[in-house]
Amino acid sequence: MRKKSNTDKILTILEATYPDVKTQLDHNSPFQMLVATILSAQCTDRQVNAVTPALFRALPTPRAMAEADLETIEGLIRSTGFFRNKAKHIRNCARGLLEKFDGEVPETLEELTTLPGVGRKTANVVLSACFGKQTVVVDTHVARISRRLGLTARTDPVRIEFDLMDVVPENSRNDFCLRLIFHGRAVCKARRPACAVCPLASICPSAGEASAQ
Repeated sequence: MRKKSNTDKILTILEATYPDVKTQLDHNSPFQMLVATILSAQCTDRQVNAVTPALFRALPTPRAMAEADLETIEGLIRSTGFFRNKAKHIRNCARGLLEKFDGEVPETLEELTTLPGVGRKTANVVLSACFGKQTVVVDTHVARISRRLGLTARTDPVRIEFDLMDVVPENSRNDFCLRLIFHGRAVCKARRPACAVCPLASICPSAGEASAQ
């Protein structure tokens, strides 16, 4: 019960601190969101947003992406890092969309995760941002801050996802995760969390422990 009570307080404080939240990845379609999310691995949203306009002008559809040379894709996404692997992932993902779903991005976790390069995190981002489904997206910020707040003791993203599903009301999950991401970027950073100015410090069991993960 204590964990549930703390979660209610955390939700209230985060909502007051970050009232308006939305994904920071620019997109105009589920396909664009899917590709952008794959590109965002170990890369900032800002850098992905700098790359995707030219990428989608050159390769605007799953078929265009699926039929493109890897060298062409690599050149368009090079600045996102790990560009060779990412180029393979997004081309294979596009091919999977054509082969399995007639080029349409599916609307279920089970179907999305059958696509090459698409894990639970990527699938949950797309379901949340494009289809309005309430999901728990476990990125590095959500994982770190959830542990610091005592909402989970896990390190495995899937286990963290299910722990958070147990304590966060379904209708709050999308915004909760986005708020943790905003909070992780602004205050609760990995190496030097700004506990002195953190609005959650009074209920955070890790407050003042700079190395807490």
